[in-house]
Amino acid sequence: MQILSIVIFVITYGRMLEIYLLTSLAPIPVATLSNREMGGTGQNYLRSLFAVGFQGLLILVCVAIYAVLVQGIVTTGDPIGAIWSTVGYTVLLTFMLFKTGSIAKSIFGAH
Repeated sequence: MQILSIVIFVITYGRMLEIYLLTSLAPIPVATLSNREMGGTGQNYLRSLFAVGFQGLLILVCVAIYAVLVQGIVTTGDPIGAIWSTVGYTVLLTFMLFKTGSIAKSIFGAH
């Protein structure tokens, strides 16, 4: 569980740093939007920027679903089963956080 929490922490903060870096470098590719030959560069940048922003929304949705699933675990009857359910939900959250990037990029057509 400690390793999974570290992985979740690194994924979440890595995505946030990615958003900050893309936003801070925005003037360079946006300047190419007005040029006919280089306009594709700016358009691809905007697609990737929107995809990364949407990825943040997907992360919030995944964490909200995880919170609802973990709240529904009943601990009074079978504590070992509750522990394994929590581990399973945490592994599911980790895999979904890995997939948010590819899902967002496929929706916006970014590459």
